Parts: sequence; structure tokens; C-alpha cells
Amino acid sequence: MFHYKNIGEIQKEAKNEGIYLPFGEDTAPLKTGVRLEGREIPNRIAIQPMEGCDGAADGKPDELTLRRYDKFAKSGAGLIWEEATAVWEEGRANPRQLWIKEENLDAFRAMNDRIREISMKENGFAPLIIMQATHSGRYSKPHGVPEPLIAYNSPIFEKDGPIPEERIVSDDYLKRLIKRMGEAAYLAQKAGFDGVDIKSCHRYLGSELLSAYTRPGIFGGSFENRTRFLRESVMAAKARVSGGFLVTSRLNIYDGFPYPYGFGVNEKDGLTPDLTEPKKLVRILHQELGVDLLDITIGNPYVNPHVNRPADFQPYDLPESPLVGVARMLDCTRSIQEAYPDLIVIGSGLSYLRQFAPRMAAGAVREGYFQIAGFGRMAFAYPDLAKEILSGEELDPKKCCIACGKCSQLMRFGSKAGCVVRDPVYTKLYQEAVQGQKPRL
Repeated sequence: MFHYKNIGEIQKEAKNEGIYLPFGEDTAPLKTGVRLEGREIPNRIAIQPMEGCDGAADGKPDELTLRRYDKFAKSGAGLIWEEATAVWEEGRANPRQLWIKEENLDAFRAMNDRIREISMKENGFAPLIIMQATHSGRYSKPHGVPEPLIAYNSPIFEKDGPIPEERIVSDDYLKRLIKRMGEAAYLAQKAGFDGVDIKSCHRYLGSELLSAYTRPGIFGGSFENRTRFLRESVMAAKARVSGGFLVTSRLNIYDGFPYPYGFGVNEKDGLTPDLTEPKKLVRILHQELGVDLLDITIGNPYVNPHVNRPADFQPYDLPESPLVGVARMLDCTRSIQEAYPDLIVIGSGLSYLRQFAPRMAAGAVREGYFQIAGFGRMAFAYPDLAKEILSGEELDPKKCCIACGKCSQLMRFGSKAGCVVRDPVYTKLYQEAVQGQKPRL
């Protein structure tokens, strides 16, 4: 259980675990701006893409979507990375996932204008706003029931029940999807976003392709083939946008699954990170394709959540202290940042540390682990955390995320997602979901 009363107690346990956590003496490093392709991000705090599953049936932002982003706009974060937004209906993770298309651009544009207006009034600046363009792949549920579209069958996920071969997307399908990613970037620019993220994390389709060692054809096998979808999607996006519009990615650099079913893993055991290929991919994205911002993450929230969402409890026996998970996330991110110092790297995995997370984030920035600190689960629970961090206040433990995982449970229930512990709207939704069905862990 998280029992730490101060940073000293955390550092003592970290030392006993043989790990190092880079706590800073203050949060001053988070208050400085970041230059990115001719623009200024006013501080080093980002709201990570946390899906609310609360859009309208036609893909437009709905009431709870606007409520959430109003809070993020007030927060004072310099970068708001909006949640997963489907580029095709069949790739929606749920019937309420946001979905960008020509018909609903006005709704997205209105939300982005609203975010900037609120932030200017509250904070004196407008944040950078990124849209996460996604195809949910194996997690596709456009009609509320699983309709997976996969790159290849994996025993990690399928066990003894392979998904039918007709659900494995063809090379032609992926070529069309690459083109659609370019169109989505064009639509995102029209909708008032500052950039687009070609989502490549957590085993959604773009991420799964990075580990498609066993897939035949031009999107599987070799490093060149496995990275083809991301590389060509970035190129397609850049070809459709103009005027400094950013193209980026939230990128898994370590899956934590045994070879040949995991990316960024040691071939002998699958548990030890081997970032040779991820670094090579980042070099291509950054130095050859001109991607100057990357949001780095690891693991899978559905199969090995202790890797990317450290917590006191998981739906299985914990193989390690959550602090070890925090340290692994930090170390993997630092490997990328140190390899490419001029790349703007966003770090993840800080929420487990509750009220001590800002000092960890500041120390990590000061010591070169990453340049921007991203907050996901914590932003659900404590949407005004950035304003309090930037004002020099200590975070209130009673408002912090406790890493209970109930926001993810709401998604599994097919409900709308938010902080069950801190927000009464989602407390009620959770109670209703529990009464209606058992958790699907």
C-alpha cells in the first residue's frame, strides 16, 4: 500500500529496491517554457490523452467531453494532448469514442476554441493542443461488442483461441489506413488543433505492427517492414498539413512481452528492455522525418498494467514494487532523451507518486530524463494540478489519484470514464455499472 509520508521514505524504499528516483528539491523546472518548431509551450506540464468514452454517437464531443476539457483548460497545463480520436468508424474503441470526419469538424473546432478562450482568461496563455489519431485494432468495439482487427495473432492475447484470419488486416487495408491518417491530420488542422499524434502505443493497431515479427508481407518481419506503417503515416500526415502543424506520436518503446510478440524487448526473456530498435525508430522519426516531439510510454494497460500504470493492486499478483515500475518507465524514457537531446520528449508514469509526483517530475526534467512531464490518471482525479504546481503549492493528497484503476474499470463496463473516487459524476456511474454487471478485469 502507498504509505509514504514524505519523499525521504520513498527514497529509502527505492534504495532498498536497488533503484534511483530523481526527486527534485522544488518544482521550478516545470515552470519554464519549451521552444518547439517556432512556438513556445508556456510550461513543462502536459495533460496526457485519457479517454472519457463520452462522445456522441456521430463522434462529436458531448456534454461530459466538454466538461472534462473545460477543466483541463483551466488547469494551466502548457500542453493538452486530447484523447484517442478514431479515424474510421470500424476502428472506434467504443460507440462513444471521438471520431474525426468532415461532418463534425465544427464541433471539434468549437471545443478547441473554447479551450483556448478559457485558458487565456484563467492563465493568460493558450495551450498547445494535440489530437491523438487512432485505429483501435484489437480493441475495436464500434457497436459495443468486440470486433477486433489485428495485425497478427499473439498467444499473449489470444491464448488458445486465435482470432479468425479474416480479422487480420491486409496489406491493402493498411495502405488505405496510412492514407486516412494523412486525411485525419488535414482534418485536425482544419479543426483547430496544433498537431496530430499517429498513435503507436498500448497495442492499438499502430503499436501492434511494431512487434509483427511473425506477420508476412511488407508490414511484418523486418525492422523496416514493422515500422513501415508509422513511418509512412507520419509522411502522409506531413504531406497533408502546412504552416508549422505538428506531426508526432505517443510511442511504445517497450512492451514487456516475450519475443517475438513484444517490441523493445530482450529476445531471451522479454522482460528486460532492449531499446536498440526503438532508438533506431526514434532516430528515423526525428532526424529523417522531422518529428521534434514524442510522447514516450511503455507496457500495456490491459495485460501488464504494472509496467505502465504502477499501482498497489492489479488483477494479478504484483511481480514487483510499484516503485520499480515507476523507475523502469523513467529509465526507458531517459534512454530516448539522452540519445536525442534536441528532441522534446514527454515522460509518463508519474501518477502513482500522488502528492510527490511534481517533485519527481521536476527532478526528472532537471536531470534530463525528459523535457515535459505528462499527467494522465492524475489529471482525471486532479484536473487543476498544473495550476497548483505552477503556483508553488503542494498538491493535496485528498485530491490526488490513488491508482485504484476504477477509471479503467468504467471503460471495461462500457460506461463513460472518469475518476470514481474524486468526481461524483463518475462515482454514480460506477455504482450503476457495478449493480448492472460484474467487473471485466
